[in-house]
Amino acid sequence: MNPAKRREIFARFRAADPSPTTELVYRTPFELLVAVILSAQATDKSVNLATGKLFRDAATPEKILALGESGLSEYIRTIGLYRGKARNIIQTCRILVEQHGSRVPESREALEALPGVGRKTANVVLNTAFGHATIAVDTHIFRVANRTGIAPGKDVREVEDKLTKFVPEEFRKDAHHWLILHGRYVCKALKPECPRCLIRDLCEYRPKTREARG
Repeated sequence: MNPAKRREIFARFRAADPSPTTELVYRTPFELLVAVILSAQATDKSVNLATGKLFRDAATPEKILALGESGLSEYIRTIGLYRGKARNIIQTCRILVEQHGSRVPESREALEALPGVGRKTANVVLNTAFGHATIAVDTHIFRVANRTGIAPGKDVREVEDKLTKFVPEEFRKDAHHWLILHGRYVCKALKPECPRCLIRDLCEYRPKTREARG
């Protein structure tokens, strides 16, 4: 895919949605961090249902620490892998209190040192909470980047590196949100909705859906 096509793709995304953001509900960087940790292998909707009550009762590292692992588990047991996530969040809260003054650090190294926080989670927090031009590649973005030809790669890191290189700078901060929403609602895994795709004529996915070909 050439640079002109990529620029036009992101220009259309921006025109359709000038201020994209995460569908996770949060008020502070800490709430976002907890929500993103919980969102691994879970839907944003299921996370929001759990954190709605959790954050009403405990919205700081100190308050979640006071719940303890078992207390936190009661709030998040509807989310997949909740026991491991509860353990990681409690450990993360302890580190935030003891090493970071109860604040979420604004550096990749410090974020990735937190239990339950990998590169993708760090990228989401850096982008959404702090405005860094990072691109977190999940299954939706990996699919869209490969299927459309925007940034094909064999693994998530290769796709991330290519997106960081190829997405024009003016679009880079919002690229993560546009791509994930496009993958979630239009460029779906099993039944991509090509007929209503706003970048259909620019996409390099050859086996378009039958409706689109017609």
